Amino acid sequence: MTDTIWPPDFAEATESKYIVLIQSMRTAIRSGVLDQGYKMPPVRELAWQLGITPGTVARAYKMAAEEGLVETAVGRGTFVSGGMVKDEPTPPPLIHPLAAEGVDFRAIRVPNSGQDAVIRRIMAGMAERGTSDMIDYPTPETDYEARDAVTGWIEPERAGRFGPDDVILGLGAQNAVNVVLQAVLHGTTPVIMTEELAYPGWRHAARLLRAEIVGIEMDDEGIRPDRFEEALRKHGGQVLITAAEVQSPTTTRTTLARRQEIARLARKYQVQIIEDDCHCITRPDIPNYRALCPERGWYVSSLTKAVSAAVRFGFIIAPEEQAGRARQVAQSTFYGLPQPMLDLCAELITSGEAERFRAMTEARVLQRVKSAVNLLGQWDIRWRPDVPFIWLRLPQGWRGSSFARACGERGIRIKAADEFSLPEGRAPHAVRVGLNPNISEREFEKALSTLSGLLAAPPVSVDL
Repeated sequence: MTDTIWPPDFAEATESKYIVLIQSMRTAIRSGVLDQGYKMPPVRELAWQLGITPGTVARAYKMAAEEGLVETAVGRGTFVSGGMVKDEPTPPPLIHPLAAEGVDFRAIRVPNSGQDAVIRRIMAGMAERGTSDMIDYPTPETDYEARDAVTGWIEPERAGRFGPDDVILGLGAQNAVNVVLQAVLHGTTPVIMTEELAYPGWRHAARLLRAEIVGIEMDDEGIRPDRFEEALRKHGGQVLITAAEVQSPTTTRTTLARRQEIARLARKYQVQIIEDDCHCITRPDIPNYRALCPERGWYVSSLTKAVSAAVRFGFIIAPEEQAGRARQVAQSTFYGLPQPMLDLCAELITSGEAERFRAMTEARVLQRVKSAVNLLGQWDIRWRPDVPFIWLRLPQGWRGSSFARACGERGIRIKAADEFSLPEGRAPHAVRVGLNPNISEREFEKALSTLSGLLAAPPVSVDL
């Protein structure tokens, strides 16, 4: 290494040029010669400046990224990060506890239809029978009954042909998606694609997995195929996470023709598809991506939104002959679901109680949707009779964040579009309103009337 910090001088270097370059970057960044946030020259430009090959620069940049010296943002470039992992602000929690006062329209909660009593009764029966070993770790043998129950819960016409060996169990749908991501992503900076507005948990998952996340523009039929292909050519994504049946926050249902086109592009570009179906509470008649492209479609769902969030029972239906790698990830991260939960959820499904609660949830959601449409129908809302939330586009004068703040001041908690937008994306002036099924009709209508009043009286001045 020469005495030059930055840029390096290769004249008297005895080591490989990429080693000299990474050593120079390391010293310059840690000594402050290259400030945090400084945009490094593009690979070809720096190669020309230093008289070396682009491959040498790319190799050094890759090493610097792995060491945390620089960060690469898709479409923006490479930036100095400061040479060490920096503390980031704590992100807002994904789950907000029920407050003693006010109305919660943020979370999507399952209706209270008597699940508590039924779950306690089943657990008491399990204790009396004592059929399962409550001492050892769960295994593919001890969770077989629960996996077999899933094959009866999901219709084969929706997910294609599958059996218990294709099912992997997880601690809810989010945990299940994380398992799939760990199983399929590879390389130092993999690329995840998803809808332009998406569940905030996918941003957190991408950050934990050191992956880039790219949003794809949507229309009324779902993800736009032209934008999907454009993004694949530009970024080279490895996996698409999509909520084709019930997209949150927009309520969009991807049409069959659109699903077929997305599946065709996934095959063309060798992309895995993870379909997150957690918000679906009905029995849809359109096949999902696991059925449309069984060699690369991963179907993920849970009992959370239709039966009970407390049991944390999620499941994956893997593509053909790919369950093994996902099961290995699950076993290496949490071993498996607790045996009491396995036995409980298997009986909930096989006894018919889960289906009974699902049907009651569907009926309760329909009731809430009708009330919401009656009270907010004059505004620009997107809704479906089978979806437990509405998407409210705000009139001129309101932004999502300012409207959510104004609602919060009146004791009503909602989610602004900003919470669903990706790091490089733009949030529309809109909010998601969860139709809380567990408050009285009077409280529900009063809160929605308050929202309607706010919509009719936007701030006098607002920076749009």
